[in-house]
Amino acid sequence: MSEVELTWEGEEIALLTLNRPESLNSMSRALVARLGELLAELKAEGRARAVILTGAGRGFCSGHDLAELSAEAEAGDVEELMVNQHAFSDLIVQLKELPIPVIAAVNGPAAGGGMVLALAADTRVCGRSARFNAAFVKLGISGCDVGTSYLLPRIVGPTLAFEMMLTGRLIEAEEAQRSGMVLRVVPDGEEVAAALEIAESILAHPAFGVRMTKEVMWANLDAPDLRSAIITEDRTQVLCLTMPAAREAVPGVLASRRSR
Repeated sequence: MSEVELTWEGEEIALLTLNRPESLNSMSRALVARLGELLAELKAEGRARAVILTGAGRGFCSGHDLAELSAEAEAGDVEELMVNQHAFSDLIVQLKELPIPVIAAVNGPAAGGGMVLALAADTRVCGRSARFNAAFVKLGISGCDVGTSYLLPRIVGPTLAFEMMLTGRLIEAEEAQRSGMVLRVVPDGEEVAAALEIAESILAHPAFGVRMTKEVMWANLDAPDLRSAIITEDRTQVLCLTMPAAREAVPGVLASRRSR
């Protein structure tokens, strides 16, 4: 049994399912390695135009495998701990930087690193039983872990993010939607179907424009000022206008406008 299963919804939508349901899909070193391999394959192959990330069983991801983490901490090998920590955090960066849109379909708990997996997606839907938290502060470990302190404030704002990291409080699905953490709350069991609707809407548009949109929207989230953001947008738009899809589409739109 693979720690992460890859299946396809149609020809161009990849479904990645974390597959350790007995531990609420906790992030073992093997799961992290396998997910990283699959993300690299999807990027290299070029077949997928959208990716959905979900969990098997009754949870999305409960975060780090605490049995593994405890054993590593007990051994006290700082170098090994750092290597393993980097493997986890590098996965988050890899997921966020994937040039393919990623939709997290959150079923049940998304805790700690599991929450960050969802935050690194481009958007999120969740079931009514979903809940989120930055858990490690409860264990005497920093609540700022594998990208939490970067992604969470940008998605929900610093006030709620800092409270979550400092207290470890669970955020239920309805509050997650109100805060902007998730786009939509759906009945349990319908998370993947809701994510598929978004993916199919993305696939309705030319692939290069979608890729450039993802690249620019994430880059400009960290732009130092409006002028810098617009410079990036302008260069990308000019590049996109030289592509066949745009050259074919623009005349049709103009003709449609004239006929109104």
